[in-house]
Amino acid sequence: MTGDTRRIGPFFSSLAGYRALWLASDAKAGLLLAAIALPEQFATARLAGLPPVAGLLAFAAGTLAFAAFGRHRLMSVGADSTIAPIIAGTLSALAVAGSAQYASFAAVLGVLVGVILMSSYRFHLGWVADLLSIPVTTGLLAGIACHIVVGQVPTVLGLQISPGSLPATAAAIAGQLGEAQMIPLIIAGCVLAITLLVQATDRQIPGPLIGLMASGVAVWWFGLKASGLDTLEDLAISPPSFSLAIPNLSDFATLLPLALVVSLLCMIQTSSVIQAFGGHDADPETVSRDFAAIGAGNVLAGLIGAFPVNSSPPRTGIVAEAGGLTQLSGLLAILVCGLVVAFGSTAFSYVPQAALSGVLLFVAIRIIRVATIRRIWRQSPVEAGLVFGSAALVVFLPIGVGVGLGIVLSLMHSLYTIARPNCRELFRVEGTTIWWADMPDARGERVPGVLAFSLAAPLNFLSTKFILGQLTRAIEGMPDPCKLVVLEGNSVVDIDFTGAELLRERIEMLRGSGITVALARLESVRAIRAARRTGLIESLGPDHVFRSVEEAVRALGPQ
Repeated sequence: MTGDTRRIGPFFSSLAGYRALWLASDAKAGLLLAAIALPEQFATARLAGLPPVAGLLAFAAGTLAFAAFGRHRLMSVGADSTIAPIIAGTLSALAVAGSAQYASFAAVLGVLVGVILMSSYRFHLGWVADLLSIPVTTGLLAGIACHIVVGQVPTVLGLQISPGSLPATAAAIAGQLGEAQMIPLIIAGCVLAITLLVQATDRQIPGPLIGLMASGVAVWWFGLKASGLDTLEDLAISPPSFSLAIPNLSDFATLLPLALVVSLLCMIQTSSVIQAFGGHDADPETVSRDFAAIGAGNVLAGLIGAFPVNSSPPRTGIVAEAGGLTQLSGLLAILVCGLVVAFGSTAFSYVPQAALSGVLLFVAIRIIRVATIRRIWRQSPVEAGLVFGSAALVVFLPIGVGVGLGIVLSLMHSLYTIARPNCRELFRVEGTTIWWADMPDARGERVPGVLAFSLAAPLNFLSTKFILGQLTRAIEGMPDPCKLVVLEGNSVVDIDFTGAELLRERIEMLRGSGITVALARLESVRAIRAARRTGLIESLGPDHVFRSVEEAVRALGPQ
């Protein structure tokens, strides 16, 4: 094993140059990853509306495929609680959860997601991961957490409630509170408390596994199965019954938008994992390759009867904290999980469903980014509205629709920011040649008859009319008649045809009013080329283009 394994080429690249000294660290990380993954994958499979073994198959498929094709050495891939509720929310409208047809739809969805992610590598679509802003992503996760919590309350209280929308489920729970049972509530509460306590003490101790084991021992010791407590069945070693059937046109029309949403969330979460765990210097090609590796994991998961997989920030963090060095830690975790299933499958029949609900409640608490929400609220109250707005979309609408509209909300906010830039008048910092907008700690001075104006955004069809309107108001608000306008273009990274046409018309209008127009600090190579190509430089005149505002004022301003 000490020899150089670079002959492997593009496959198993994280094992290239593997050394025997690394084995102990990877083995420790693999054991801990298996201890964390077992209860988490069981719970996530249930969240997706599938049997527990489907969660283990998803973990095995995602981990194996990423180890084979991915570049990141530590990333853990498998069933993910972020996308599982979205999957269940849409598939439950097509088939009954737990049925063979439902499993087939989940498998087909996995293949579709895989094809989309692998296509993103082929067509260099990694930039799509930037479509969701942090406030919108934070709100969507909070909304998904609400779905997880409300969805688990019936099991926690021992109630029989038909699946439905979140508001309908909450109303049904409120109407049956008088029928709540104490035993499942105590079990779920204890599992949640154990997990939170262990998490706060040492993240390398598998709190969810300890909670599940303790609940199983309690069920066996007190004979709670005989009292009718709902528990897991013996864990089947064989894959769940399903057939990877080609969906009809109607089903495909439902699955494809869901696959696009899930793929986008996979790219966003994978990007965050890469950035958080040693990938700050990762080039776009490497990031796209990891997207494709997640895609391969989805295809494999679908082919073996599981459901879509995703990278996991918490599990990746566990591998990093445990000292894992390569993807061998994930491969060893698969082996450990397989041994547990092979030799201890009957023991799972003592694990109560309420214990899995306790694990899922912990997951819901973990994905609500309270610190991020507080920071957004404190630093940008307007964007805090995006957090609560996107969360409300997920809570009050079908979850797949809500996430899709959250993406639209993020794009609309981005377009609004571009279309309504913060254009401002610039002032010369006293005693310098620097022109600046906001100077709370320095005195700014005007040059009589001169307006220095920051364009503050690309000149395109979205923003130029607004920018020119701001320019007109700034000219009208000057204390003396305007003789020179210097347009500061440091923020102009591009100019489209519409922007150039509108600006040329305004230049001619200002000149007709006796106002000279100059352009300063147009630094973007792309914008300079566009300004020349569209004739904007010609309209201004080459002698009216300067490297700085001060240079323009000295050349063209009042002497």
